[in-house]
Amino acid sequence: MLLFVNGVVSPTAPPSPVTTLLQSYPGAYTTFRTQNSCLELVFYERHLQRLANSAKILFESCPKLLFQPEISSTSAYLQQMKSIEWESMIPSFVNDSMTKAIPYALKERKGETELAFTALVTGNLENLIPDKRVDEEDINRVFDMHLHVSLYDPIVFGVRTNGAHLAVVGRARDIANAKYSDWVRIRKPLEKLRPPSATELLLSNDGDQILEGCLTNFFVLSRKDDIEEDSEYAENELRKNKYGYSLELQTAPISDGVLPGVVREVVIEVCLKIGIPIREVAPSWSKRHLWEEAFITNSLRLLQHVETIRVPSSWNSLSSKTWKEVTWEEKQFEEGPGSITAIIQKEVLKMAKLEDHSVKSFLK
Repeated sequence: MLLFVNGVVSPTAPPSPVTTLLQSYPGAYTTFRTQNSCLELVFYERHLQRLANSAKILFESCPKLLFQPEISSTSAYLQQMKSIEWESMIPSFVNDSMTKAIPYALKERKGETELAFTALVTGNLENLIPDKRVDEEDINRVFDMHLHVSLYDPIVFGVRTNGAHLAVVGRARDIANAKYSDWVRIRKPLEKLRPPSATELLLSNDGDQILEGCLTNFFVLSRKDDIEEDSEYAENELRKNKYGYSLELQTAPISDGVLPGVVREVVIEVCLKIGIPIREVAPSWSKRHLWEEAFITNSLRLLQHVETIRVPSSWNSLSSKTWKEVTWEEKQFEEGPGSITAIIQKEVLKMAKLEDHSVKSFLK
């Protein structure tokens, strides 16, 4: 729909889909959207914080994923830029671009659609003057902000046909605690393993412990029947929660190598608030007989219930095959979202309303 570079609208049509833009530049990015007929931005402040954190992580641990041309960790330029205040600089970049983009985007909006934004921060060393010491003004010029704007029709929660169909096909991402554009390229080879019915691909290092999706975080509501009676966890946690279910929500911890998704964080917060037991542990495919409900989250879908999950019967030879050559095992859930999933969805929407950021704040 629209592309803004450093606050200036591009005269040419923006790349579609947005993955084309992400494959064109290194950098940290985040995607967020409006709600309530484009009146509010969903978890906007959290996205700004996550984008700043991602850029900082890439700068410190793998600068080649942030800069063009590629830069090494020993670069003199890099050493001179260690004083960057990411928490203030990145939000300033995004807010400036949003101020320019929102009036354009609202004019182009059609019907009842919402707006989706992808903010990509990429370091451009070509903006530096050779052999000149990097000062504060240079730091502001060395980063380019690409803001991609498109129309988005939100998935209606609760409709049976809107469930997700998942397939476990690949290993965990590197530097998973940062959201970076090169992941779009890295995940491409996984597409050959996507069954035609699969709407999202899941990641696992062993075919049993399920970590996350390529574009989502993954949750299951599991019975706790198999917890050892003498374990400390059993003594403290094996009890019915206030909703009358001996269930716990499970999702892989950040330490396992998953993206700290914005909605993932919100789900954990609301479950702790309303008393739904939650444990950060990778759901185990070998214990799928205990799974009652499952859902995935990201910033566009928010929360989407899962209808089916497929996992290869043999994990070791997966990389050399296509989906047609794989023998799959499948877990099916009841049609439509489960009762606890629906409760969590309702609470996530409440949180989104509490934290809404008015689109009018970008209109002069």
